[in-house]
Amino acid sequence: MLWTLHENGVMRFGELGRSIPDISQKMQTVTLRMLEEDGLVTRKIYPEIPPRVEYSLTETGESLIPHIQGLIDWALQHQETVLSSRVGFRKKK
Repeated sequence: MLWTLHENGVMRFGELGRSIPDISQKMQTVTLRMLEEDGLVTRKIYPEIPPRVEYSLTETGESLIPHIQGLIDWALQHQETVLSSRVGFRKKK
């Protein structure tokens, strides 16, 4: 969710959910609440009918992005090894 907000900037709840495959509305809500509580995401509510709510990263949330990028780079670099290990492990069972 942090990476998605980084890539897209300000997003509404629905578009954020559509951009993350297989996330339930409940899990999205819980995750956004936790990220907001931790000061990583900000939530802006507009006094409209129906209410419009937008989410974006805070400065603290943006400061995590280089570390997330490092994890993504590591995962891509080691993807084949990890997948091979899974296959080998499952065959042993």
